[in-house]
Amino acid sequence: MMANTILCVLTLNCWGIPFVSKDRKARMKAIALELASGKYDIVCLQEVWAVSDFNLIRDGAKPVLPYSHYFHSGVAGSGVCILSRFPIHDVLFHQWPVNGYVHKIHHGDWFGGKGVGLCQIYYNDLLINVYAAHLHAEYDRESDEYIAHRVLQAFDTAQFIHMTSGGADMVILGGDLNTEPDDLAYQVLLLNAYLHDAYNQPSAVDKTTFGTFATAQNSYTPAKSIRKSPNGQRIDYVLYKGGHRAQVTQESYSLPLPETVPGETFSYSDHEAVMAKFKISHVGNATAGHSMDLERQNIVVQKALEICDEALKRVGRHRKQYWMMSLALLLVLIAMLWVEWGIKPLVPFITALMCYMIFMATLWNNMEVNGILAGKLGLQVTQARIQSAWASVEVPQTNT
Repeated sequence: MMANTILCVLTLNCWGIPFVSKDRKARMKAIALELASGKYDIVCLQEVWAVSDFNLIRDGAKPVLPYSHYFHSGVAGSGVCILSRFPIHDVLFHQWPVNGYVHKIHHGDWFGGKGVGLCQIYYNDLLINVYAAHLHAEYDRESDEYIAHRVLQAFDTAQFIHMTSGGADMVILGGDLNTEPDDLAYQVLLLNAYLHDAYNQPSAVDKTTFGTFATAQNSYTPAKSIRKSPNGQRIDYVLYKGGHRAQVTQESYSLPLPETVPGETFSYSDHEAVMAKFKISHVGNATAGHSMDLERQNIVVQKALEICDEALKRVGRHRKQYWMMSLALLLVLIAMLWVEWGIKPLVPFITALMCYMIFMATLWNNMEVNGILAGKLGLQVTQARIQSAWASVEVPQTNT
């Protein structure tokens, strides 16, 4: 029988955008040095966009974290990687069907080919499924055009975890989920994957200081953000659950890194790192501890379905707009046949713009519709399962 053992898990969004992120090379070296300290057993990193940065971190931490995997995806790479003290036996990456917009170059999420990565790790004869993810960013909370994408990414991640963790003795998800605890995407993920938030456990004592992004102590937080919300946003998480052969108890939760890199005036990233320690006991046949709050699950799934319906209507409007603009540009091209030659150099530009509008109205629009429909149909299956389980629950009869 395995003795109780402690497992230390860290997650950090490294803010490693080449040519954009400030002090990137110096911060990556500092992150590698911190990981080489030996404090952590499993590390989930996000926004490691440059392979050279991953190599630097991997090589620097290799004496204590000898096993690692980078999940390549999309145009720029997923930015997601996992480092481990223990052997990685299998890996898998699932790219989300809806992932931002190709024409929103200034946002860039689509180019990352975002998804959820899985590393299966064996630790003292126990199988630990470690997932790392980075959901689509929220650029405007008041008018969030990506809410459907993020909700469906959360549902897709929950389904991926649910379908791949059947034999696991422990499940860990670390990452920047770009969603706060009151948001629908957060609830969809936790309820459908039956995960626990390490922050909500009794070991997270001083909860007022646990914002993980745009916090007052971070050197990269703009003054405007500090005035608006001094504690920042909690969007980085360590989520977990136990399996059938292991009992998992959380020992501690903290933001372990100092406000600035030692000897420097800047922070490790524009995000804070999150660390959780767990005690794992091998108990033979433990209960996986799935949540049975069917009413809450049903409400959350119904809200997600409403988000999908709104997104499909919006995509339909976009299709009409792109076709109207394509027709307008075609009429301009026809009219230019009868005008003087002086403006004919504009023909290639207008033709290219018209082709772009047609591409957006057809190929791209179909891709987004199919991605949303895939998520919606999956949600409907989940809702049917929940309602069936709900109907089978016997209601106690009250004697009067």
